[in-house]
Amino acid sequence: MPALKRAYAAVDHLRAIRDYTCTLVKRERVNGELLPSEYIDLKVRHQPFGVHLYFRAPTDKRGREALFVPSENRGRIVAQVPNVGTVTLDPKSRRAMEDNRYPISEVGILNLTRRLVEVGLSELSYGECEAKTFANAKINGRNCTCMQFEHPVPRREFRYHMARIFIDDELNVPIRYEAYTWPSEPGGKPVLVEEYTYLDLKLNQGLNDRDFSAANPEYGFGQRPQDVE
Repeated sequence: MPALKRAYAAVDHLRAIRDYTCTLVKRERVNGELLPSEYIDLKVRHQPFGVHLYFRAPTDKRGREALFVPSENRGRIVAQVPNVGTVTLDPKSRRAMEDNRYPISEVGILNLTRRLVEVGLSELSYGECEAKTFANAKINGRNCTCMQFEHPVPRREFRYHMARIFIDDELNVPIRYEAYTWPSEPGGKPVLVEEYTYLDLKLNQGLNDRDFSAANPEYGFGQRPQDVE
């Protein structure tokens, strides 16, 4: 319950933040395979919601770019793919979800925190969770409080074996989340499922419509994107 109360407070705090920029380091297990870490320049605006991503790494994704504003572009993602060109995709289509656990509509710290609240609420009735808090944790040199949650016994109702949330002490927002499933054999190490780190987070940067427009000359989108299903 103390963790949930803090999460609720974090949601309220994040709602008051207009926008932010950062480098998102994302690592996910998709279809049983742990994919390489992705380094993404990320811009997020909360109202109206908008996301812009530019991929720096790995090499095979470098230069990819994606823009999603639900109220624009017929609610589709506008994406620039090197050697392919500019396309639009349904956010939940097979191509858009390739190598991703979640759709682009759920990108961002506020969406992550909301999801953590939902998971926490769903698990309250089971009472099989060991919660620990660690002060003075460090993420990229920043002081954080780490909250760790562990389910000792696997159950169908639990989405993870162990999860850790790192809350930036100065900014008072989560800047890292990692979740693990149970070891494949007794006494083994927990298996990483997903990991998200928000580096160089800068809040309230005054992002505007231009930052979330495919017509922005600083972006690499073409003039006539093709629909892809």
